[in-house]
Amino acid sequence: MDRLEAMSLFVAAVEAGSLSAAGRRFGIPLATVSRKVSDLERHLKTRLLNRSTRQLTLTDAGHAYLAACHRILDEVGEAERTAAGEYSVPTGELIITAPIVFGRLHVLPVVTGFLAAYPDVAIRLMLADRITQLTEEHIDLAIRIGQLPDSSLVATRIGSIRRVVCASPAYLAEHGTPRTPKDLAAHDCVTFEGLTAPAAWTFATGKSDLTVPIRARLRVNTAEAAIDAAIASIGLTRVLSYQITAAVRSGTLRTVLETFEPQPWPVSLVHAGQGLLPVKLRAFLDFAAPRLKKRLVQATWQA
Repeated sequence: MDRLEAMSLFVAAVEAGSLSAAGRRFGIPLATVSRKVSDLERHLKTRLLNRSTRQLTLTDAGHAYLAACHRILDEVGEAERTAAGEYSVPTGELIITAPIVFGRLHVLPVVTGFLAAYPDVAIRLMLADRITQLTEEHIDLAIRIGQLPDSSLVATRIGSIRRVVCASPAYLAEHGTPRTPKDLAAHDCVTFEGLTAPAAWTFATGKSDLTVPIRARLRVNTAEAAIDAAIASIGLTRVLSYQITAAVRSGTLRTVLETFEPQPWPVSLVHAGQGLLPVKLRAFLDFAAPRLKKRLVQATWQA
């Protein structure tokens, strides 16, 4: 029995949800997949999967064995990449994730430059406003905005961004400019669910924080929508500074309450950092870090 093949089929069946789907992934018949997984269970003298006509579920032993299979197959893949030269010449695919707007505005231009410089490397760029799990989702590198929890991950700080309150000049001309956070009680606001609680915003006053209630006339779930609503004079909104650089420079939006802004959030490149880094990842880190630092410096304006 080829145990590595059986492990791969077992993992594929769990990930795909069925033995037949695993067979399609590997291009082999369902009967062959079923036999190899059954042979693996006989070899281990335990059942790994509960099979039914509708779904596969893992047994307790299956859960533990699945984690071991992931680790073993990853180590075998790393050994094969080493033998094939991936650790001497940048080659292969990189999987990178970043927040949607930051990824579109800043990461994508750096990625295209990297691809031009390294023709043997391919990149899968995943833009999502959620915290991804690097190991579980097989992600090589994540661009993270905000404070990082203590973990085994390795982080390289490339800059920081501000959390800013802004509005259109027309809105401020009609409703007045708030001078302190408490003035927001008299203003309409647009809230972005990914950044702030819909009912209150927090500001810095000296060494302490001040949380003030706001009146959200419009709630949206993307930063782009919040910015568009602010430009349309619906109200004040709070977003990240890099998201409105062009609008502030053009005069479409104006920031307010600058002296009450919370501490800036760090921007970091994060990777698992376990063992020897593949040359493709080391090359991207060396290429991207200084360029993203420069872009973050340029994505500012005089407050």
